Amino acid sequence: MKKNQVVLFPVLLALFVFTSCNAQKNIPVFSKVVYEGNDDIYNENPLKADEFYNPILQGTYPDPAIARKGNDYYLVASSFAMVPGVPIFHSNDLVNWVQIGHVLDRKTQLKVHDTGISASIYAPDIRYNPYNDTFYMIVTQFAGGFGNMVVKTKDPREGWSDPIKLDFQGIDPAIFFDDDGKAYVVHNDAPNKGEELYQGHRVIKIWEYDLEKDQVVPGTDKIIVNGGVDLSKKPIWIEAPHIYKKDGLYYLMCAEGGTGGWHSEVIFVSDNPMGPYEPAPSNPILTQRHFPGNRENKVDWVGHADLVVGPDDKYYGVFLGIRPNDKDRVNTGRETFILPVDWSGKFPVFENGLVPMEPTLKLPEGVEYKAGEGEFFPNGNFTYSEDFNSEKLDYRWIGLRGPREDFIEITKKGLKINPFEVNIKEVKPTSTLFHRQQHKDFSFTTTLEYKPKSEKELAGITAVQSEKFNYVFGVTRKDKKHFIVLERTEKGSSKILASKEIDFKEKIQLKVEAEGDDYKFSYALNGGDFENLGGTVSGDILSTNVA
Repeated sequence: MKKNQVVLFPVLLALFVFTSCNAQKNIPVFSKVVYEGNDDIYNENPLKADEFYNPILQGTYPDPAIARKGNDYYLVASSFAMVPGVPIFHSNDLVNWVQIGHVLDRKTQLKVHDTGISASIYAPDIRYNPYNDTFYMIVTQFAGGFGNMVVKTKDPREGWSDPIKLDFQGIDPAIFFDDDGKAYVVHNDAPNKGEELYQGHRVIKIWEYDLEKDQVVPGTDKIIVNGGVDLSKKPIWIEAPHIYKKDGLYYLMCAEGGTGGWHSEVIFVSDNPMGPYEPAPSNPILTQRHFPGNRENKVDWVGHADLVVGPDDKYYGVFLGIRPNDKDRVNTGRETFILPVDWSGKFPVFENGLVPMEPTLKLPEGVEYKAGEGEFFPNGNFTYSEDFNSEKLDYRWIGLRGPREDFIEITKKGLKINPFEVNIKEVKPTSTLFHRQQHKDFSFTTTLEYKPKSEKELAGITAVQSEKFNYVFGVTRKDKKHFIVLERTEKGSSKILASKEIDFKEKIQLKVEAEGDDYKFSYALNGGDFENLGGTVSGDILSTNVA
């Protein structure tokens, strides 16, 4: 875990079942799930014929990295303790994206069963090596004894190898393949022992990498950046390094300033991959930290970027950023943005990355905007409906600490969730199926067929920031009567905000909705109108600011 740094996790909306008894014969069925987003920013900024929306991946898709092979682009993001791990997307134009799966989709690759929700998978890097026609995904896994590791494949659509544990400390590893076939790994690390100067002082280290042994070469490690651009200014958290080669020079791009309000992207140059590296005179090349906090359509905390040459032979950069709600709280997590990059001079600069960012971008020439059509990932305001009648579960549905397949069953009636004897506050695999919150203003509705047999059984919807901060809304039983309950958990301490006795046949509709920081939980009995339970509650515990 990164000490004294913002660990940001978003709101996850989930269909859940909790039990503390053997309830395998009483299994709830969920159907007719509808997620609907309706943000003002999209209503007030309708797309023109030559525009698309930024971010390109809404909701929690942080720490993006991107690789190119021919006309194919592959993008990955952090996944922490969610299962499967490391979502991977494909595009031919950098605008329209299709999720093709997850890189870490087997228990042999991902061991997060006993770790906190914001631990485990940090900052993946993906690269294609043309010399052996192989893709590499290198990442830090803070769980299962892995540490830094790498997986490989010839085809990202066909699955990835089991992990190879790498023999070095630190975080945020990235791999670089030079023109001569040699390979290198760079990463964030602590300064040499006894040389720590201040809190947040970190270094960037490089190693030679043996492609035959898939291991760093012992003794080749070297510190190439100490602290950041200007050590005298005590820069914090130099991290997320990537090396690029252009016009015979080697460029090292890193995030600097921590993951909060001082986040930025900086760049260095050298004539040798092992350094020494000199910072550009115009750093940072991307940041939003200098603008008023009350600016319209605020995008903040931008950084952790990666560069790629687009199909138009121009450079583009993907990076993370946040869009806080009306209370300046972060409930949708770190999202993936893209900007064109001007590299006409010696150093690259993100176009319009040093001025307040806009919600739309110009389409590259010849590209048609297809978001939300067919398999293309939706963008802007959209509605996603799920009846769970397909043999294969949509990739946007994820589990926590354990595979979805361990507790779900797709039936003719809908999705069965076989309950684990565990609740959302425990650091164990949970019988919960999650969907990201992707808008500030949204609703998430489902139909539940279930009649709990005891007060030890509970099923419904949970809105989760972590195991210590969440809302639980669902159906339970007490004294031979059924109740709908709303529970708030803050700092691990739970309180029932509201409960009501209900009389229903077999099915009940449940809904959570938000307008900015105001959340409401409602239910409908036997096909009737929705009725609110607990009034309007704050989204504070679902935000990074509080949780």
